[in-house]
Amino acid sequence: MIHKTQSMVYKKKDHKVAAWIVIGLLAFSGCSKELDQEPRLILEETFYNTAAEAEAAVNAIFPPIRLGAQGIASYNATLECHTDYAYGRGSWAQFNDFSGLDATNTNRVGDFWDSFYLAIRNANLVIKNVPEGDAMSEEEKNRYVAEARFMRAWCYFHLVRNWGGVPLRVETNMEEKDVARSAAEEVYALIDEDLRFAETYLPENNTAQPGRPTKWMAKTVLSDYLLTTDQNQEARDKAAEVMQSGLFSLVPIQGVNDFEHIFGAGVGVTSEEVFHFKYTREEQGNYYPFIINHPETGYFMQGRGAYAQYSNSNNNFYKGWNDADLRKQLWYPMDIGLGEGTVLQKKFTDPGATNEYGAINDFPLYRYAEVLLLFAEAEARANGVTAESLNALNQVKRRAYGRDITSPSDVDYQIASFSPESLIDTILQERAYEFQFEGKRWFDLKRSGKAAEILQQNKEVAIAEKHYLWPIPLAEMNYNQGITENNPGY
Repeated sequence: MIHKTQSMVYKKKDHKVAAWIVIGLLAFSGCSKELDQEPRLILEETFYNTAAEAEAAVNAIFPPIRLGAQGIASYNATLECHTDYAYGRGSWAQFNDFSGLDATNTNRVGDFWDSFYLAIRNANLVIKNVPEGDAMSEEEKNRYVAEARFMRAWCYFHLVRNWGGVPLRVETNMEEKDVARSAAEEVYALIDEDLRFAETYLPENNTAQPGRPTKWMAKTVLSDYLLTTDQNQEARDKAAEVMQSGLFSLVPIQGVNDFEHIFGAGVGVTSEEVFHFKYTREEQGNYYPFIINHPETGYFMQGRGAYAQYSNSNNNFYKGWNDADLRKQLWYPMDIGLGEGTVLQKKFTDPGATNEYGAINDFPLYRYAEVLLLFAEAEARANGVTAESLNALNQVKRRAYGRDITSPSDVDYQIASFSPESLIDTILQERAYEFQFEGKRWFDLKRSGKAAEILQQNKEVAIAEKHYLWPIPLAEMNYNQGITENNPGY
């Protein structure tokens, strides 16, 4: 079996670009117009002159990472199996063990590599060609390039955290076959440069096409990147800019069913949404609700559901969690043949889905809850225990217990209870409760240096140093002679 690599993808350019541009248009518009039965061949030399053409090219960046079995759903499921609270079943079970990857899962993470690099390829085409367009204003050119650079940064942010140093394919070397791995620091430098360009030139909002990049998305991802690289004061400041914009707020919760107003099918744009992948019935939908739901519950279409991820009420993470927290009530007991205490998650449900790819739950990449917790942690790391950090943290906790978000409550964390270290630990734990099944915890465990300790404590598994990164795909190494060695242990 030939496994595609990012280098192979780069060589097959013209018809790939044309296909993804068409799919990208459908992905954002959700329109029902019939396609031209004989569409013209879209070549990179002739397609980037008008704003409409540039927008279509930007749209083509998203489908490789939004859609299908190799998109965000499977990627997120894989990340969740690495956490201290979730387990994978079937083909995902091996990710629980941190003992290396079999052929199935080596190929699975290789598919994620391909998807990220195909999106990067399409972003590079925009970055390279849009500035030469002869029927756009400078403002339009800067906006489309900013969208492409934002998405390129987001893709590399995931690549560097999962694989370490990776080949940096940018608009100036995108046709080169052999590209060596850059050091992680160089990858982060490109991420920094791209995100700062994006925050400068992206628009304040995209109400006409929700999901398109905005200035606030760029500032939020910038805060996350800065926190990841221990630039805490600026991470705090970027999160504060989003908070001070007045554009976002937490969706109130009074009971467990109210989470549907955040994660449910077809909820549209909420006050909490910062950066979501959007889905509609008119296009291929979100695959993740199929992955996590059981066919007998009615939480997904009748008779369908892979229930490929689960937890157990005997897990120390689960046992130590306050039962009054409404987020814990998203777990429910279910006998799936894996022993007493098995629980499944109902965070993302869509009974109206028509097939396994038919759910219309938007996938949250960044919510306002994360902005608050990014601020709280960065403030604590930069300035210690402060009222500002506690206030941001307590807003998230109050909502989780059904309290008024803006008023002091009986569940609030108290400033006198913390040292700087214990406050940071508490914020990381609050992130774990808040972002279950949103692909955050594994990255938090790694960047905090607590992965081995917490996985042993809660999941009773040992993690070796080599298991912090995934293997570079073998086919990539065979094709790209610029890569001379794989990650340790592979």
